[in-house]
Amino acid sequence: MENSPRPGEIRPHEATRMHAGLAGVLEEKAAIARAQAALIRHQAELAAVALEQMERLSSQVSRDREMPMRSLSAEVAFATHVHDLTAQKELNDAYAFVTRFSATLTALEDARISKRHADVILEVGASIDNADVREAWEHTVLERAARETPGRTRAFARQLAEAVNPVGMSERHAQARETRGVSIVDLDDGMALLQVRLPAALAYGIRDRIRQQARIIRDAANAERARRAAEKSVTTPPEPETTPDAATAADAADFTRDGLTTPPAGEDAEPAPAEVIDDTRTMAQIGADLVSDMLLTGAPAIDPVTDRSAGGLGAIRAHVQVVVPVLTLAGKTDAGASLHGQIPIDPETARRLAGDAPGWDRVMCDPITGTVLEVDRYTPRADQQRFLRARDQHCRGFGCRQPAHRCQLDHNHEHHEGGPTAIGNLAHLCTRHHTLKTETAWTVRQLHDGTLEFTSPSATSTPTNRRHG
Repeated sequence: MENSPRPGEIRPHEATRMHAGLAGVLEEKAAIARAQAALIRHQAELAAVALEQMERLSSQVSRDREMPMRSLSAEVAFATHVHDLTAQKELNDAYAFVTRFSATLTALEDARISKRHADVILEVGASIDNADVREAWEHTVLERAARETPGRTRAFARQLAEAVNPVGMSERHAQARETRGVSIVDLDDGMALLQVRLPAALAYGIRDRIRQQARIIRDAANAERARRAAEKSVTTPPEPETTPDAATAADAADFTRDGLTTPPAGEDAEPAPAEVIDDTRTMAQIGADLVSDMLLTGAPAIDPVTDRSAGGLGAIRAHVQVVVPVLTLAGKTDAGASLHGQIPIDPETARRLAGDAPGWDRVMCDPITGTVLEVDRYTPRADQQRFLRARDQHCRGFGCRQPAHRCQLDHNHEHHEGGPTAIGNLAHLCTRHHTLKTETAWTVRQLHDGTLEFTSPSATSTPTNRRHG
């Protein structure tokens, strides 16, 4: 009888296939690393063009001097189908690799490290301003990166940077605090990831407090569950049957005659049982619910307007725009709705929000293309704004998803040049793309179907996708 193979046992023909496959993986990864290094050098050359344009500018205003890089980033974004902020970051990173981390770029070209290793070195080493110190740090980290994973390389690089960085931790932390903020990442199935960039002490303090509160809620639910189980386990003897006397029978007849089924509560009436909520949430779920409850309903500890205006910051509530198909609203279909025209949300939440809303906008759409045809319930000037919010839903700039309520209405043909304030000449642009169109040689033209056509300084043009509800 043939013995069963041990876990991990490899037969000769399998070993041959594995060696060939591994050799192929290494060869292709090396080719990818060389291609990524070549791409970085091309991107750095493009960034150098923008920097040369910046040097020719006489204005010292930072926004003016940034326009060449913004314009070039938009050109790259058009050609590569990415957001122009993504393109600008890639151009800046490429220029930094060439000018500040050339040894890392060479190691990537030689396939001694991966692009992930290179990104770690760029990210961690960016805080070292002294060129000599940075160069020595880079060579030491590269030796480690050639034989370690990106994660271990990051830990080593941070530890070494802390030791050699001539700028003290206090100064670097003060600078880092200026980057604090809130961001959101869209997820599938109507979910999103809310991120808060904070000093580590505050972030861990918040997490610890949420965990303590969640633990108390969970322990209370467990105690209630145990109490109910104990009550069920106690058996009480049945009460002896009694024959109601004449007065009791007469009272029962009176209640029946009056249309009542139970007598009114008196001194001997049993109190109504308290509502019992069986909380089956996990600690993580309780924590997430606590955060959303406190952020959406709580008042901030620091409120500079409390004593000056009614309500203050604590009275501000979230405002969202939800697009709900009428069949979803009526409960005839399980199709989802959308938040700000871009984030899907579940039908139950959409119907609840619609039920609590003080009023609804009726949006008439083409049943085939989905193009918004008409929006009612507003005054003359407001009707244009409402129509455009329903049509655009977010910034019309290429690849941009900034919600319409945070954008500016742009006259595609400038108003001071005779452009009308009309639906066919208005579109939502975020501050970044509005500034790009206004302050640089980029132009925007709206076509008859509402499509925007952006023309770059190099005379290339492409239409954006239509923005439908």
